[in-house]
Amino acid sequence: MQTVRDVMTTNIDVCTTKDNVFEVADKMKKLNVGSIPIVEEGHLIGMITDRDIVVRGVAEKKANSSRVTDVMSSELVTVSATTSVEEAVQMMAHNQVRRLPVVENGKLVGIVSLGDLSTNHLSDQSAGVALTEISEHLH
Repeated sequence: MQTVRDVMTTNIDVCTTKDNVFEVADKMKKLNVGSIPIVEEGHLIGMITDRDIVVRGVAEKKANSSRVTDVMSSELVTVSATTSVEEAVQMMAHNQVRRLPVVENGKLVGIVSLGDLSTNHLSDQSAGVALTEISEHLH
C-alpha cells in the first residue's frame, strides 16, 4: 500500500502570521505557486491561496498590508504521512480540495497535491478520479 509519504512534497516554502498579504502574494509569484502554508513555530495554523487573496482580500477591499490571518483559511483538512494514497484521494474529492497539508504532531512535514499524485505512476489514475469529482462538485 502506497502512503502519502511516498508521494508528498517535502520542500515546502511557508509564511508566518508576521507576514502580510502583499508579502505572501509576492512569494507566490516568485515561487509560481497558488498556495502557501501559514505556520507558527513550525505548527500549521492555516493556508492561504491565491483565491483567498482575491475573495477575502481584494473583493473585500482589504489593504495589501492586511495581516495574513485576515484572509487565510484556518479550518483545514490535513493528513498524516502514513495515510494511504487512496484515502488522501478520497479526502480531496470529498472536501473539494486539490492539496492536503501533511502534519505530524501538529507540525507541517509536507503537502500532497493532485500534481504529486498525477506524476506518480501508481496513483495517476486516482488523481484523475479525484479531479473529476472535485470539478463535478464545483459545477
